[in-house]
Amino acid sequence: MRRRIVAGVDGSPSSTAAVEWAAADARRRGLPLRIVHVCEQWSQGVDGARYCAGALEAAAARARELGGDVEVSAELLAGNVIEALTDESAAADSLVLGSRGMGGFAGMVLGSVGMSVAGHAAGTVVIVRGAADARNGLVVVGHDGSEGSQAAMAYAVEQARTRSARLHVVYAWQAPVVSPYWAAYSRLLADSYEEEQRMARARVTPWRGANPDIVITDEQVHGHPVAALTEASAVADLVVIGSRGLGGFSSAVLGSVSHGVLHHAHCPVAVVRPRGPVIDGRDAAGRSGPG
Repeated sequence: MRRRIVAGVDGSPSSTAAVEWAAADARRRGLPLRIVHVCEQWSQGVDGARYCAGALEAAAARARELGGDVEVSAELLAGNVIEALTDESAAADSLVLGSRGMGGFAGMVLGSVGMSVAGHAAGTVVIVRGAADARNGLVVVGHDGSEGSQAAMAYAVEQARTRSARLHVVYAWQAPVVSPYWAAYSRLLADSYEEEQRMARARVTPWRGANPDIVITDEQVHGHPVAALTEASAVADLVVIGSRGLGGFSSAVLGSVSHGVLHHAHCPVAVVRPRGPVIDGRDAAGRSGPG
């Protein structure tokens, strides 16, 4: 099945930024773009229906303006916004939403809608924060070796390739909390950190070998992953994290890391849920990875 990018809109400036990001991504990657607006029960009156139709029409017009030859379709949906968007994600390469919205998308980052969609979507959810047209030439990905971060790497590699951008891989390692009287274990902790660094660097090596056309750099940080990814996001066009991970990226959708990154990142954030393992160089969505 040919996958498509889906953008959820509500007429807010934030959702306009999401449409602009989605149109640019669809153009770069040669994918069709579907735009949806969910008319919930509160908006079923004449004025509400007129608003819904107008918001969808304006978003589709903006996408066609920016998308060039991109195939753009648009549809009004009825029902619960979380359920409707989650259903849309099943046939989507990625679901793109603004970081804040109005009506059904109110509180997209801080409220229940955005986190619920990100937590239940079948694949990648991109939350667009800031300008959609940033051009820093850098994609940042959090990678800890888990299945979720493998899927995140595959998505990040494709994004870097289509953007002709560098890919920077971040691994954050936190030392266990120990008693101040355990000074004798300081050498053991240092050795442990060196081993974490070695394993993190080794995990990146196959991706370099499988993608020689992309400049891939890596960084091992002794600290909290939210702080590491937030700092890296200041000069990035996109930050990519897995839906769940190990160690520093544990519970990346519903836990503290994803909340922190979505709250504090300076650029769009893609939360990637695995659709299947990376096998023979590609995942279930057709993205390339290390064999």
